[in-house]
Amino acid sequence: MNVVGVIGAGTMGIGIAQVAVQNNKKVIVIEVNEEVLSKSKANLFKTFEKLVEKEKVTSEQVASFKSAMTFTTQYSALKEADLVIEAIIENLEVKHSVFKKVEEIVSESCILASNTSSLSIASMSAVLNIPTRFLGIHFFNPAPLMALVEVIPGVQTNAEVTELVKTEMLAWNKKAVVVKDTPGFIVNRVARPFYGEALRIYEEGIADFATIDWAMTHFGGFKMGPFTLMDYIGNDINYTVTESVFEAFYFDPRFKPSFTQKRHKEAGLYGRKSGKGYYDYNENAQKPSPTEDVSLGKYIFDRILAMLINEAFDALFMQVASQEDIDTAMKFGVNYPKGLLQWADEIGLENILQTLTNLFEEYGEDRYRPNPLLKRKVQSVQ
Repeated sequence: MNVVGVIGAGTMGIGIAQVAVQNNKKVIVIEVNEEVLSKSKANLFKTFEKLVEKEKVTSEQVASFKSAMTFTTQYSALKEADLVIEAIIENLEVKHSVFKKVEEIVSESCILASNTSSLSIASMSAVLNIPTRFLGIHFFNPAPLMALVEVIPGVQTNAEVTELVKTEMLAWNKKAVVVKDTPGFIVNRVARPFYGEALRIYEEGIADFATIDWAMTHFGGFKMGPFTLMDYIGNDINYTVTESVFEAFYFDPRFKPSFTQKRHKEAGLYGRKSGKGYYDYNENAQKPSPTEDVSLGKYIFDRILAMLINEAFDALFMQVASQEDIDTAMKFGVNYPKGLLQWADEIGLENILQTLTNLFEEYGEDRYRPNPLLKRKVQSVQ
């Protein structure tokens, strides 16, 4: 794959282009908006200069990167591409239109991919004459810094295409995991309880935002607590992902969105980018102090972690990905301190099952049902 086409010059698209060119690929960036194209090109070249200043690359390498890149509004430039990655708006009709256009230009051996984080790979490939060469390649933002790439074959994807792409991503120094074409793939599926159960604990009045965040960072070693992270991601984005996963799973209560987050989104309290979210980010604002009660903190941590581990077991049970790939995805896609399945073994599967069983008996909600695979593993060692 010597020539890589990237469609879309937004933050993600230009990040993917940077990764590709820094791995000695000839890169063609397609962006129909000339203003966006020009601005993104200028920003990327500034990034290259900063990398020179930090002695990450040499001036000679930057000159080579620039000469290997083409920035254009014309899809016809993709004629020589070996791999084309689309990174545009998450709209199925728009993506269908783009891929039909691209397929008329590229060779039959060219692999086509979408960087989608939420749409079905099968549905995108349905409009293609050769759907066997289509799959998902989901980078995480910012693409040059985040190690994880989810490789998602659709039901029609040729197995050789999947293996080729995984090998290529590994050659780009990425942690490549193969995942079934299911809602949320690995990371956006398995991570939902980190947000959802934290919000539930808050809504029950058990603890405030700061205390829940403290519990997860202090006892779990997470780099950010759930409310700090939701503010960082943006409550508009995080809520929308949760809502889409909930709908895609036929309204399974495990993924039920929170009214608290919905109201924050509706009020424009997105987090850092709006100046206020669960916390106030204005210049003179003071962050509230947590209640550092060990018993309370341990309860919060155990409850949220058990829900995360249960979701990881469900992904394994439903053969979404291998155990190794699930743990790799959570470590490198959302920077969890450990892989969740490894963590479960360390804590003891029977302890995780007991926490979930207690929650299920107390609330009587399907949300807390322990996964069958977890129950089977506990039973097998008793």
